[in-house]
Amino acid sequence: MNELDGLSALIIEPHAGMRATIHNMLTLCGLSKVDHVGSSNQAIKHLGSKPYDLILCEYGLEGGQDGQQLLEDIRHYKLMPLATMFFMVTAEGDYGKVVSAAELGPTDYILKPFTADRLLERIARALDKRNVFVPVYRLMEAGNQREAIDACQAGEAQHPRYLVDFMRLRAELHMFLGEPEQAEPLYRKLIETKAIAWARLGLAKTLFLRERYDEAQDLLENLVDSNKNFVDAYDWLARTHEAVGALDKAQEVLTDAVGVSPHAVRRLRKLGETALEAGDNDTAEKILKQVVSKAKYSEFRDPQDHVLLVQTLVRKGDPVQAAAVIRDLDKSMAFQKHTTVCSAIASSMVHEYTGNEARLNEALTSALAGSRDAPELRPELKLELARVAIENRMEEGAAEVVREVMRNARNGAGVARAMAVFEQAGQAELAQKLAQESRQQVVDLVAGGAARAREGDFKGAVVLMQEAVGKLPDNPQVVFNAALAVLKYLDNGGWDERLGQQALGYIAGVRRLDPVNPKLPALAGLHQQILKKYGKGPQAAQPKKAG
Repeated sequence: MNELDGLSALIIEPHAGMRATIHNMLTLCGLSKVDHVGSSNQAIKHLGSKPYDLILCEYGLEGGQDGQQLLEDIRHYKLMPLATMFFMVTAEGDYGKVVSAAELGPTDYILKPFTADRLLERIARALDKRNVFVPVYRLMEAGNQREAIDACQAGEAQHPRYLVDFMRLRAELHMFLGEPEQAEPLYRKLIETKAIAWARLGLAKTLFLRERYDEAQDLLENLVDSNKNFVDAYDWLARTHEAVGALDKAQEVLTDAVGVSPHAVRRLRKLGETALEAGDNDTAEKILKQVVSKAKYSEFRDPQDHVLLVQTLVRKGDPVQAAAVIRDLDKSMAFQKHTTVCSAIASSMVHEYTGNEARLNEALTSALAGSRDAPELRPELKLELARVAIENRMEEGAAEVVREVMRNARNGAGVARAMAVFEQAGQAELAQKLAQESRQQVVDLVAGGAARAREGDFKGAVVLMQEAVGKLPDNPQVVFNAALAVLKYLDNGGWDERLGQQALGYIAGVRRLDPVNPKLPALAGLHQQILKKYGKGPQAAQPKKAG
């Protein structure tokens, strides 16, 4: 048997005996390039160093993180190429766990016990489909979504057995490009052809992105009612409620989703944040404790989760338990990025509550200084820091934090939340002044980059906008103009591989921050022109085939 000859595989399995068994099965199937690890942390390190064609992951991992949570991290941090086949290996019969994994789209499940022949059959079937889609994946990973859409249309004609899959991918590409109006008829056609739940969800997303929230809500509520286990629909229904300010309804929907799929850390985190914002401190405490516990074993654990839990406990009047959470943060994440500033922010909350003025001033001074070098911190935490600073006569430091949050705000609603911190402290005039200053600073930054480009100093424009993105990574106007500056430099100054990758990252950032920006198609079009100019499109190498 040589179906897997030339492919590479990673086995993620905590038990050495089972790792050896699966390794032997793959060898019998003709596969010789096999790595294996015993934990999720080891898997992350391997995936960060090289790509694999095939991943076989045991669901029941040890050390606090299961296979579903690992797949969630891999997808979120883009550690796995689109063409990689991911198989969840499990003997678990618990339906909730299966649903948790299913929503993240593993290629397939393999239930233990299984034979080498059964394993080969499942992998060969997945490999056949993968090889059909590899040309599209290459175009997508090269940033050439337009040609990827054309390739999907060609694939629909050439491979009719995968018609639905190609149509789905084409619709998702239009959504990625910020064109929900182009995706809508595709999803409607899929719904007419077959009542597919994900197609109805896709249609709801097109409505959501165009702010047709009532229509999206009706569709999502019907979808949830007819399919109680479709957790993605719960997520989007919660987002729809949140978009119109119905936090209580958003929390209720997320609670239902967690009941169906209790193992997804990101959903738990969102529920905890929503409960905290809605003032439901009991639920926030319960859920955020789960987040801290489940995320502890992840390579991507976030110290901000501890701060949110401290904030909840302080609101509930429990500074003793809050202090214990800070000690755990300092101990378990001592070398994590932003742990020091997160610890200082959390400490300031506790010391404000207990009235320890000396330690409060010390924590606030450290937190305000650290926040200057942490633009990635959640704006909600920074605004809570600003509130504590205002209440304790550190208005200047609070103004600096609020100004930075305003400059980095994605939209007017973000600016309004920042203004509310000073407005609630009786300083509405200062809030207006800070908002005006922040808007002007962003305008000046962008104008400075544009002026350098007009003068022919394309390199200077890039340097200026790179610095701007470093300070304001969530401002869509800044990220857009950084992408434009890099593209103009490449167009006029020659190809630079590092900047080419950075341009891709900036364009992806604009799509994340402002998915329906009307200038996005032109930006992406310029990127494609430059790739063609320098012959930097996807490689023409043929995918590996079975047989």
